[in-house]
Amino acid sequence: MSALMPTYARLPVTFSHGEGVYLFDTDGRRYLDGLSGIAVNGLGHAHPGVTAAIRAQADKLVHASNLYGIGPQEQLAERLAGVAGMEKCFFGNSGAEANEAAIKIARLHGHNRGVEKPAIIVLEGAFHGRTLATLSATGNRKIQAGFEPLVSGFVRAPVNDIEAIRHIATNNPDVVAFLAEPIQGEGGVNELDLDYLQAVRQICDEQGWLMMLDEVQTGNGRTGNWFAYQDMGFVPDVITTAKGLGNGVPIGACMARGEAANIFGPGHHGSTYGGNPLVCAAALAVLDAIEGEDLLSHVRRMGGLIRGIIEEQAGATGRLVETRGKGLMLGFQLDRDCPELVQRALDNGLLINVTAGNTIRLLPPLVINETQATELAEGVAELIRGL
Repeated sequence: MSALMPTYARLPVTFSHGEGVYLFDTDGRRYLDGLSGIAVNGLGHAHPGVTAAIRAQADKLVHASNLYGIGPQEQLAERLAGVAGMEKCFFGNSGAEANEAAIKIARLHGHNRGVEKPAIIVLEGAFHGRTLATLSATGNRKIQAGFEPLVSGFVRAPVNDIEAIRHIATNNPDVVAFLAEPIQGEGGVNELDLDYLQAVRQICDEQGWLMMLDEVQTGNGRTGNWFAYQDMGFVPDVITTAKGLGNGVPIGACMARGEAANIFGPGHHGSTYGGNPLVCAAALAVLDAIEGEDLLSHVRRMGGLIRGIIEEQAGATGRLVETRGKGLMLGFQLDRDCPELVQRALDNGLLINVTAGNTIRLLPPLVINETQATELAEGVAELIRGL
């Protein structure tokens, strides 16, 4: 019997090592990774630049505490804020921690405006993490069940319903912020409409709310931009990210601009391990690779290739209802629940994910090449035809 708490329904495979877009199990079998550790290993496995950066930093200093200056952290904050269009960064260890920081920024923002019980608008189908606050912000009763009482201070609204936001603005004076994923990952790779987000930005400006985007999964090149909002014609006040930022080492970031960038002061928030020299060195290497390997345009091309092949080869079956997503964050909704496809894919040497019951989610490494992307797409199309 395992000494691990059974918090995961694990697949019957254990990986020993990886190389690029491939993972190898303990029996030596090779798998094409279409999941990237759930959008984490954007540069694939054993990326030489990231590996070298981790080794070099580990030789010098792994941890020194945020009680002191941390050179790689300051460098990363400047680089990351620059590509995101933000001003300041706070570093934690995960996406959930980044979202916790955003929630605290919003509450302080509200209290600074004299709001006694500040509230944040969140959306149905959202996923923001599994800490108590981020679980409460998440729009999934299944994963909330059993953990009540949940944290108060969240107002839930339907997705892409701007009239609901206007109604809340008129009737709830305690609202101080709006928090959403530009593309809901766990919710089924559901994109928020561009005109909806643009209208939310306008309402936030009118009401003095903070517009906060959870780009934990969509950030760091996943959608073909550094961040998904960057081709939408507006800039949020707060962005959170994690996953692909460290290519596997645990790092999350909460970034802010304008008034939101200056809300935290000494003692307002902290993280013992957050932004330590090791993880920041790895994240800097990730930024170097995304820029140096021109991965943003590559992601758009590979995403279009995968999407086109699956639609062409599986569309005629009638089982493919809709394709959603951007870049290499793709969801293929089927006409039925299909959790069994995860095991079938594994048997065929492919790693995929099924989310929201009926949606195949693909999150392959950003470095996937045309041959590998074709192999992945044809493998998924075969799975759909076999239903």
